[in-house]
Amino acid sequence: MSISYNGLWKLLIDKNMKKMDLVEDEKIGISSSTLAKMSKGELVSMAILEKICRALDCDFGDIISIVRDENR
Repeated sequence: MSISYNGLWKLLIDKNMKKMDLVEDEKIGISSSTLAKMSKGELVSMAILEKICRALDCDFGDIISIVRDENR
């Protein structure tokens, strides 16, 4: 299984925001290395996801999903 942040990227588009806004926004303020991890589909902490959800007024399911491997 792998992680997909496609929901977050779509939500940013809907809100007319860019990925770097997550780094530059004072409410969110995630690091650029965390953003890079997310862009690669890597895991980040729940605290980061919570910050994003609070700032964008959404739920975890709106920004992250699990992609099941078809080989299993």
